[in-house]
Amino acid sequence: MPARPGMAGSDDLLARAALRAGIGAWECDLSTEALTWTRGVFELFGIPEDAQVTRPDAVAMYCEDSRDAMERLRAEAIARRRGFSLDARIRRADGAYRWMRLTADIVCSAGRPTHLYGLKRDITDERVRWEALRRLAEHDALTGLVNRAVFQARFLDGELVDSGMVPLGALVLFDIDGFKQINDAGGHAMGDACLETVAERLAAGFPDALMVARIGGDEFAVLCRPCRSRRAIDMQVASVLDRLSAPILRSGEPSSLSASAGIAYAADPFVYDAEAMFVAADAALYVAKRAGRNTLRSADIPG
Repeated sequence: MPARPGMAGSDDLLARAALRAGIGAWECDLSTEALTWTRGVFELFGIPEDAQVTRPDAVAMYCEDSRDAMERLRAEAIARRRGFSLDARIRRADGAYRWMRLTADIVCSAGRPTHLYGLKRDITDERVRWEALRRLAEHDALTGLVNRAVFQARFLDGELVDSGMVPLGALVLFDIDGFKQINDAGGHAMGDACLETVAERLAAGFPDALMVARIGGDEFAVLCRPCRSRRAIDMQVASVLDRLSAPILRSGEPSSLSASAGIAYAADPFVYDAEAMFVAADAALYVAKRAGRNTLRSADIPG
């Protein structure tokens, strides 16, 4: 039966549908590393369809973390005769960044791998939506800092130390001095303005921190990277306390603000007891609060 007027052939229809969905097919000859791409892959990478693209050209367009992951998975796929899937970030020829979902499978002849092939799909919009949802779930709505749940999972529940890859210098806990009085005197609007200001000043004061989190009403936590010495950490915390003590403006009127801090140092940057550090930092913060406003105290972890 002839195709109805206006209807393309099935192959052409499939190709146009795949292109509209941001999907392209690819193949790599393992003996020569020659690439074969459909139009969708060329469009994803922002390369003219008549261009001659070598595998090194294509690999260079992957962002570093994605490139390392892709090369590792590719080597494993060839060695184990099995496919893989990866969400990878690339930088197109025009400089724009995109996310793609790479799927791959392997062709063997006489038990020897001869070709890799699969699909590459543009998932940039999906990734943007996912990142927005993740941010809503992981960040405090008022201050924009990491929330208590993330602090709990990554620090107290041991995700950081279990990874063995992220060294920690110290945990610092901050508490706003007299926050209840600020709220009572200025109302919740003043209290919110105070919390937002403290969050901004903490983030600015610890630009290289592993994490700056709001973990309670007026309680904040900072995970510091290792410094040359404990004194260097103390000096940084003292500097931030000075920053926090600057007045804030509300309706044109200055209001005083200060905070206290408790510090617990990691005995070993890669091996530490997160729960013990939190207890020690909390105890040091309590001593600091008892000693007066705008004060810091530190604690050693019990052996």
